[in-house]
Amino acid sequence: MQYWLVKSEPETYGWGNLVKDGKTIWDGVRNYAARNFLGEMKRGDLVLFYHSVTEKAVVGIAKVEKEAFPDPSIPEDPRWLSVELVPFRDFKDPVSLSQIKADPRLQNVPLIRQSRLSVMPVKPEEFEVILGLGN
Repeated sequence: MQYWLVKSEPETYGWGNLVKDGKTIWDGVRNYAARNFLGEMKRGDLVLFYHSVTEKAVVGIAKVEKEAFPDPSIPEDPRWLSVELVPFRDFKDPVSLSQIKADPRLQNVPLIRQSRLSVMPVKPEEFEVILGLGN
């Protein structure tokens, strides 16, 4: 199993939307590195759901339900990918970016090192630390 983090502006599509919808297609990614990470996701992988811009916090865990397929929001260009995510678990306490930055165990997490990416891998030990902070 691999672990990931996806970022979304809560005003555009937040954790509450995913919970209400029951599943979503994670589309619209137009960064090559993030696209490549979508291509590496496997069914059952766990995904930290991060609210960017206003909240700046990990708020839940999603699960990859369907592996990479062509992004339906741009059917004329099959290079871009999407995955299907389903909600897995809420965080009791959101884990803020400031908490992540302050924790020495998380200094190499891509959220800090490559902050512009919307999809990124997370090491198992980093995932466990963030999970512990949120529950």
